[in-house]
Amino acid sequence: MNRKTFLSVGECMIEMASLGGADFRLGFAGDTMNTAWYARACLSPHDWNVAYFTSLGRDVYSDKMVAFFESNGIDTRLIQRHATRRPGLYMIEIDNGERSFTYWRDQSAAKTLADDRATLSAAFLSADTIYFSGITAAILSESGRSNLLGELKAARQAGKTIVFDPNLRPRLWSSTEEMRSVTMQAASVADILLPSFDDEAATFGDADLNACADRYLAAGAKMVLVKNGGGPMLFADRNGRHETSSIERIQPVDTTGAGDSFNGGFLSALIGGATPDEAIAAGHAVSLQVIMHRGALLPMNELAK
Repeated sequence: MNRKTFLSVGECMIEMASLGGADFRLGFAGDTMNTAWYARACLSPHDWNVAYFTSLGRDVYSDKMVAFFESNGIDTRLIQRHATRRPGLYMIEIDNGERSFTYWRDQSAAKTLADDRATLSAAFLSADTIYFSGITAAILSESGRSNLLGELKAARQAGKTIVFDPNLRPRLWSSTEEMRSVTMQAASVADILLPSFDDEAATFGDADLNACADRYLAAGAKMVLVKNGGGPMLFADRNGRHETSSIERIQPVDTTGAGDSFNGGFLSALIGGATPDEAIAAGHAVSLQVIMHRGALLPMNELAK
């Protein structure tokens, strides 16, 4: 039996995570890469290939990044190489478990990942489940964004499962109006939506979890899971909805990657045949482990599945 492919689309950056004082640890991370990482950790390698689609440079750190992916079982065959651009970089500072970021990404090679529509089409044809985020859309040019959303729409029509986490980051957009407009365009090509309520309420004015779910179901989603920062989450589809409130809360060491790791655990369980409630529990179990260590990526061999 042929393996299915989970394809994550977006930007991976060089991560410099604070170890306290003047010491930092170099790593590689980014929202869609983090989700791919945890999908690879949770999905059976016999049944699922996990691939990453982005654009990197031809520099030493791009080479190191590709080698890092490959050494951890992530398929790199779809990664493009840009002749003159390099990966972006960010630094994380931690204060009482909460993180702040400083970015250098203006000339990131990932900004060109959707420049060639034929390359996108071929990549999506090879996948079964395709995951992208609002950050993926935000970093692209207007033409690249059009290419991405057009090919995702075609992939959905061809029977692929499209998953979208809005991951709203106002600093990446020219205006709140643009962020709202593109987010809803992206939602319209997706089957599964994974919004975070605090961001959605701030951006769209949603009064509660149900309002958030209603908006995305109306946009065309088949299933919406409204995440809620450790509080009750709402699962909704066209057959009904319910809140999941039995969520264990702990004091985090570092919340970097919390939502991305939840997504990886949740989606791995869901596409593996779990019920939505079982998938929510699986995602939460992964994220609880991740927030107890520094940086976005918990080593796969340390993750209790």
